[in-house]
Amino acid sequence: MADLKERLRADLTAAMKSRDELTTATLRMVLAAVSAEEVAGKEARELTDVEVQSVLRREAKKRREAAEAFAGAGRAEQADRERAEGDVVAAYLPAQLEDADLAGIVADVITRTGASGMQDLGRVMGAAQGAVAGRAEGSRVAAEVRRQLG
Repeated sequence: MADLKERLRADLTAAMKSRDELTTATLRMVLAAVSAEEVAGKEARELTDVEVQSVLRREAKKRREAAEAFAGAGRAEQADRERAEGDVVAAYLPAQLEDADLAGIVADVITRTGASGMQDLGRVMGAAQGAVAGRAEGSRVAAEVRRQLG
């Protein structure tokens, strides 16, 4: 079994024992998403840690978007709840790259691919996403690639 999935289950048990409602609800939601991903497709399979991290990133993004939507609608209490859930999920993800580190990685990818302008955006994005490996959101990577190519 994937170590990250096992850690999520152990932390869920600990949160339930300590009666931490926020963490319990959030980890149940994440584990449900992981289970749904495992049975998606033609046959059930066990997810690797990398695949579990991908599910976690997707869930964290959902929480950020929901928090923004609630805040925009003037529902501060729900927005705060979504942000708190996002923080719980983020604790299981690798640390995000600083802007300077991201800029360096993108510059290296541009040099390696020989990109010369915006027509090479797709090629650079593909290579940059691989180099970043989930340590930065796609929107941040895309913005940096556009800034350096433009």
